[in-house]
Amino acid sequence: MSSTASNSSALRKSQCADYDAQVNALNIGRFKDPFSFLGAHKVSESNIEVRVYLPGAQHVSLSIDNQIVETQRYKHSDLFIARVSHLPTSPYLCTAKYSDTSTTFFDEYSFNSELDTDAMYLFNEGSLEHAYLHFGAHFTNQQDVDGVRFCLWAPNAASVSIIGEFNFWQANRHFMRFHPASGVWELFIPELKADMCYKFAITAQSGEVIEKADPYAFKMQQAPGTASVLQYKPEAIALSEQAISNRQKRNHIDAPISIYEVHLASWQRGEGNRYLSYTELADKLVSYALEMNFTHLQLMPISEYPFDGSWGYQPVGLFAPTSRFGDYNSFKYFVEQCHKYNVGILLDWVPGHFPSDPHGLHRFDGTHLYEHADMRQGFHPDWNTYIYNYDRPEVKSFLISNAMYWLHQFGLDGLRVDAVASMLYLDYSRKEGEWIPNCYGGRENLGAIECLKQVNLRSYKNNPGIMMVAEESTAWPGVTQSVEHNGLGFGYKWNMGWMNDSLLYMQRDPLYKQHHHHEITFSMVYAFSENFILPLSHDEVVHGKGALIEKMPGDDWQKFANLRAYYAFMWAHPGKKLLFMGGEIAQRAEWGHDHSIDWHLLEHESHKGIKQTVKTLNEVYKNQPALYELDSSAAGFDWIDNNNNEQSILSFVRYAKNAHNFVVVIANFTPMSYQEYTLGVPSKGVYKVIINTDESEFFGSGIKVSQNQSNTVVTNDNPQHGFNQSITIAMGGLTTIYLQKVQDE
Repeated sequence: MSSTASNSSALRKSQCADYDAQVNALNIGRFKDPFSFLGAHKVSESNIEVRVYLPGAQHVSLSIDNQIVETQRYKHSDLFIARVSHLPTSPYLCTAKYSDTSTTFFDEYSFNSELDTDAMYLFNEGSLEHAYLHFGAHFTNQQDVDGVRFCLWAPNAASVSIIGEFNFWQANRHFMRFHPASGVWELFIPELKADMCYKFAITAQSGEVIEKADPYAFKMQQAPGTASVLQYKPEAIALSEQAISNRQKRNHIDAPISIYEVHLASWQRGEGNRYLSYTELADKLVSYALEMNFTHLQLMPISEYPFDGSWGYQPVGLFAPTSRFGDYNSFKYFVEQCHKYNVGILLDWVPGHFPSDPHGLHRFDGTHLYEHADMRQGFHPDWNTYIYNYDRPEVKSFLISNAMYWLHQFGLDGLRVDAVASMLYLDYSRKEGEWIPNCYGGRENLGAIECLKQVNLRSYKNNPGIMMVAEESTAWPGVTQSVEHNGLGFGYKWNMGWMNDSLLYMQRDPLYKQHHHHEITFSMVYAFSENFILPLSHDEVVHGKGALIEKMPGDDWQKFANLRAYYAFMWAHPGKKLLFMGGEIAQRAEWGHDHSIDWHLLEHESHKGIKQTVKTLNEVYKNQPALYELDSSAAGFDWIDNNNNEQSILSFVRYAKNAHNFVVVIANFTPMSYQEYTLGVPSKGVYKVIINTDESEFFGSGIKVSQNQSNTVVTNDNPQHGFNQSITIAMGGLTTIYLQKVQDE
């Protein structure tokens, strides 16, 4: 008797088996343990059934251990069953015939699980640094068959299926295997191709079916599409020893750091207002940073985000560089160009909140998995977004591994962590009664604090020479202290106090500045309490705040003079520098994300003067150790005169590690000019002007500090401002001047 005939006869004899409940669960796409039923199973000591479920199939045959076995349909269902004499020794093939075609493929339920249980232990513990190597969709070879292994954390789901263009988005085709110990679902699907779209169809305990994108996907569709896209695991950028050494030097606390903050979608546009690609930006933007003498680029978030108007701060695909500008390899080229020309590259990272898009993380498995269930803990009233549950170990693993992904895969210089204050405080932007205290009755978010510490510890340990930067807007102590000394472990912190006070001062009419002199000097009270970056970021030129140039008082000439003087004061003030794009050309309009910055303004001498000012400031800054070496030490700064509120003039000295190397800075914040202004200086000798923002090349009035040809000033023995020597200079209105001692007298 043939095997086919034998199988059919045996199956008819076993029709008394009742699989109606299983068939119903398969039909409705709710099957928690598919491997307990589908595939090959012993039904008795001598009987083995192979069960396949193929919606729409008319006939199915199997090729098991080189033998063709026919199946029989169970009743009128899409379940097909074959009887065989022994368990298959390897994955077997199915040939399914449909009304208009036939196809042959490996049965997904003939493959063993290859879940890494050690990695899952670390994931559940909150310490898995490279979760992206285990979760998501990965091309791999399993039991000598090529395919994709899918892995998803959804512990409270009743059932999870993979849906995609490869199964016509049917939720009852590829049911995943559940691992109760870890709360993880997993399935290997053979012979899939790159660029296929997929999602997870998650059945909640309530019966609700939710379609979710892959949290670990390396690529996602552009809006209005919401699917994840299969990609081969990207190759990481391999940094040479020289590249790591360069990174360590350019990010060090005693290095000159001048950051150009960029929104890639609107820095510059192509014809028809199209986005420039990563490849185009690699050539144009990196070249521009070099031309302007910036040391670093900082990109606003590029993790895939659905809504352009969020500027990337509401990401859904945390492991996917946005495909607005090209694919992974294009972004990799962009980073490699930065490395090639020794330009640091920082990325804005958003672990503070996530959006409510239905395909995102909110209520991921029908429960509040990634966020707190209580709105007083899990929802941001300011941004209408959700807050991660930092107390949950798996969420911590997710965020830690995301930081590791960007740093390791792309060899970045570091991450600027967005909205840290909103993470640290349970009562952030909440009224009394709208928040829940921690277990000690305090307002500190203990889970977020520990998560940030772990991110920083692991980031620095695994990526030598990087810089982790906190956008933290309060006086939280020890943001840049080491974790071992009870700090948060960041390398740098944005100095929001300096930014707010100095901008408020600069906007005042010169007539009234004398009454608010402390606003421009107060920052020195705390300037060395943290490792600071002075930011003039995108936040200062949006939401009705206006452009920097338009914040300046006076007529048009005075606006430009004010801005030049302010920039030079900023570049001389202790702390690293950050300027948002458009600020270097004095863009007049408030920044808009949907078009290029106004490059046409450079047709005007006034705007060209601002650009030349920033370019020159960066050049002088990089060449003067006194302006950067001791940014975080009081030994690097000394006031000459911080009390001249009547004239609104302030002066100070910046010192290098070699105290004989110093720069004298004088800033005049009124339109009043002076032919003879005397100030004390640290030592006797000849001082050369290295910056004068009133020079005609900057569109200034052209008042010279000194009338001699060499642009130098010689000290005299008249004591002034507590110093034994002094100099007398000419000084234009709304001007900042740098002087360097070039020789002893």
